[in-house]
Amino acid sequence: IRNGEQLGIICEDNKYDFTLQEVRDMKKILTIKPGDEILVECSFQTLDRSGITFVSLHFYLQIIHCI
Repeated sequence: IRNGEQLGIICEDNKYDFTLQEVRDMKKILTIKPGDEILVECSFQTLDRSGITFVSLHFYLQIIHCI
């Protein structure tokens, strides 16, 4: 996000698997400038669970490690 406007999607993976972690090569060089914001969105399917699902800070740090 730059000056309040989303410039585009950097990467999207709707089938992420923690047991198969891989590096993604960018198709073009991405320039991140001072003041830019990076929005990370994670969705979890927990309909098969009856209790609360807790997620640790380590989990989020692992997802955004490349940033």
